Amino acid sequence: MKRILIANRGEIAVRIIRACREMGISPVAVYSDADQSSPFVALADAAYRIGPGPAAESYLCIDRIIDAARISGADGIHPGYGFLSENADFARACDRAGLAFIGPSGSAIRSLGDKSEAKRRMRAAGVPCVPGYLGGDQSQARLSEEARKLGYPLLVKAAAGGGGRGMRLVSSEGELMPGLDEASREAQSAFGDPRLLLEKYIQHPRHVEFQVFGDRHGDAIHLFERECSIQRRHQKIIEESPSPVMTPELRSRMAEAAVTAARAFSYSGAGTVEFLVEEQPDGSHSFYFLEVNTRLQVEHPVTEMRTGTDLVKLQIRVARGEPLPYCQDQVQASGHSIEARIYAEDPETGFLPSVGRLAHWKEPSGPGIRVDSGVEQGSEISPFYDPMLAKLIVHGEDRNEAIGRLEQALLQFEVLGVRTNIEYLIDIVRHPAFREGRTHTGFLEEHFSGWKPDTSIPAEVLLALAAEAVTRPSSRRDFATTDQSGDAFSPWKFGGTWRNAAS
Repeated sequence: MKRILIANRGEIAVRIIRACREMGISPVAVYSDADQSSPFVALADAAYRIGPGPAAESYLCIDRIIDAARISGADGIHPGYGFLSENADFARACDRAGLAFIGPSGSAIRSLGDKSEAKRRMRAAGVPCVPGYLGGDQSQARLSEEARKLGYPLLVKAAAGGGGRGMRLVSSEGELMPGLDEASREAQSAFGDPRLLLEKYIQHPRHVEFQVFGDRHGDAIHLFERECSIQRRHQKIIEESPSPVMTPELRSRMAEAAVTAARAFSYSGAGTVEFLVEEQPDGSHSFYFLEVNTRLQVEHPVTEMRTGTDLVKLQIRVARGEPLPYCQDQVQASGHSIEARIYAEDPETGFLPSVGRLAHWKEPSGPGIRVDSGVEQGSEISPFYDPMLAKLIVHGEDRNEAIGRLEQALLQFEVLGVRTNIEYLIDIVRHPAFREGRTHTGFLEEHFSGWKPDTSIPAEVLLALAAEAVTRPSSRRDFATTDQSGDAFSPWKFGGTWRNAAS
């Protein structure tokens, strides 16, 4: 491949552009009207408009993206994640157009995207699955009967998708019918498919996933695990590797199941096999297959930081037909890595997206710190897309060092112009249960259900102080010599020319 079109936007587009540059490949971007001034557009060798701001009229338009690839002379298309990355029709459209789709085959995407079919095949391959009903009879009578067999609480889930959409927790028989109706409508809206499945509800599980990679020569390996238990509304916000609960014996069993899952579908490219891990009364752990994400994950830098592997480059090599460059025994991991997702959202309004212009943007830096972002100072944050601004990834020799490094990096992250979840993330990493590794998918509901941001300092004052700090001529050391209070943190040391009243 000499030229790759990136069918995505934001930080993942920037990430893929960087990998292309390092491989001597020309990157091509597509953009909507809302993204015409975004950094990824300027970084690409060429960029093509594909429509207005709404994703349904731009980034989800298969024909427009294929046309842009043809016009640009691209050899392949990288879908990133989200949008069309797990769309089997898009993968097949690329094949028909003679374009390499940098991902698994359309048939693998379709099979694994159907949660019921995927779990049936996993059971046949001997991979442990959560007990549940996966049948085709979707009548309310049959679903009610299967729910009684499973017992309550249980989960109602969309058969054709994930990400928390079309999912309902049903605690009693009286909640079943409303839950079925709501989940079916949401599944139809999100995935165009109203089919549902039922699963036993696992109380306080950990969410642990294994990064797998397959090539077109029948080989498949794993690149260790990531724990993604810190979730809000079924969306991951902090991921880490290794999992705090992992033992060599448990890792061996789960890794074998993950690679078996990949081979069951003749999988090629990057994929993630997700599991729920349940602690048993005797302290041992059981695990259950959840799903396979047939794409690069948002949290892939966690694995890159631990293994030293560039997963995007590896995707491209596999898509070119190359065999995996190493066998399982050659994959090594070291230290501990954690990722925190930085979102433009307002904690005071239930974490609704926050839009506007980034008046100030300064990313932390230093040893063991990586920031993947798709914005810069002056960027406009639109209402059309996921509100994630950046991913902050850290690496340390062990978990304690990584947590300390993450906390300090979050404190150094400076954002003005939109509200963010940074303060929320800081409180999470400071929580004793998180530091001790006592995490599960209900962690935030258990410990942060009533969380509110610290409003002791009005936002207007913070903005005024930030502006004054940028423009003041003197340094902290200069001001320190003028204060005689003996308090090393006295605000008068850092007051500069700012006054709270006219003189």
